[in-house]
Amino acid sequence: MEYRAPRGTFDVLPKDQAYWSYVESTAFATAQRFGYHRIDTPVFEDTTLFARGVGTDTDVVQKEMYTFDDRGGDSITLKPEGTAPICRAYIEHGMKNLPQPVRLFYVTPVFRYERPQAGRLRQHHQFGVEAIGDASAQVDAEVIALGWSYLTALGLCGTALKINSIGDPVCRPGYLDELRAYYKDHLSEMCADCRARFHRSPLRLLDCKKDSCQRFAEEAPRSVDHLCSDCQDHWTVVVDLLGRLTAVHPEFNYHVDHRLVRGLDYYTRTVFEFHPPEEGSQSAILSGGRYDGLIEQIGGDPTPGIGFGSGIERVILNLRRQEVPLPDAPIPDAVLVHAGDEAARETFRLSAELRAAGHTVVVAPAGRSVRSQMRYADSLGARYALILGDRELSQNVATLKLLKNGGGQLELPLDAAAIAELFDRQ
Repeated sequence: MEYRAPRGTFDVLPKDQAYWSYVESTAFATAQRFGYHRIDTPVFEDTTLFARGVGTDTDVVQKEMYTFDDRGGDSITLKPEGTAPICRAYIEHGMKNLPQPVRLFYVTPVFRYERPQAGRLRQHHQFGVEAIGDASAQVDAEVIALGWSYLTALGLCGTALKINSIGDPVCRPGYLDELRAYYKDHLSEMCADCRARFHRSPLRLLDCKKDSCQRFAEEAPRSVDHLCSDCQDHWTVVVDLLGRLTAVHPEFNYHVDHRLVRGLDYYTRTVFEFHPPEEGSQSAILSGGRYDGLIEQIGGDPTPGIGFGSGIERVILNLRRQEVPLPDAPIPDAVLVHAGDEAARETFRLSAELRAAGHTVVVAPAGRSVRSQMRYADSLGARYALILGDRELSQNVATLKLLKNGGGQLELPLDAAAIAELFDRQ
């Protein structure tokens, strides 16, 4: 039997790790520069956390969750998104007693049973941030600015922001009535999913990617025209602050997309997505919004929040498309080449001492000729080959050969401190 990675998953091979390290280190540095702190939550949670928080009528809960009963009979779900677990942790650990807002970031695997395609996998990874405990529009703008700073720090060009306000429980019911009234006469021409959404989640009618449904969304009532006074005030400040960000960074651009709603029930007011220049039905590389009712919905006190998630695989796909250069990968200071059994044993000791001194060294494979070991050192891009043989051992020296810039070699005392000192000077 030939085993393969499960459908919708993949192995991150050593040759691809540079992208992952680059994205994660950029994410961490950007979040910390904005004053956010790392948090990690379990890969699985109680199923009801997502049923109550994400919404039983959403596609995520109805179609996409990996849910099972564990050996104790409890219903467990592999996390399909990152926000609800963060909010659960906020409640469980009494974070309401910390200075608000609590600013958090995370990197986590996410699991959804979907049809695999480019940029959409059954297991993918998200970088996300959450700012919990502040309802102000200033925090909305801060989270959006953080997302944009992260994408630009990666070197991605032409990324554009789409933004909308979908109101709150005060004004949204009236807007939903307007949507249903508009779509009622078009249902027979729409897809089966949209006919089901008409009753259980009418906002999602605007979000359908099928051509037969998109044409109706263009003429649908706009949420920003139905905001209550509080939501309108909030929206006005968000737009004003984004204009101020544009004044500082002329390359930052955004537009109001009246069809943007997001796919989870907990969103309120501000919702947003960042898209690269090359768009498609699954092109968003960073998405989020405000979720002021979520913490109360899962058992906490009324607490506002806003955040985003960014799929790392999709970001890497765009880094490759735009041919963004990565920082040079670290290379070994030296490959230790050895001839003879005693030299091999001495090489092992020397390599341990050099690593303890903070240097990256690799011992060439045993049982190969010196010439073969030198080719191996070249293949790793090492700066030096450090050669030990019978002659070197008898004279208590090591031969150091420069592998770049025309070669050249010298002899050093067979002393790890002296060799490490030379590495430090180069």
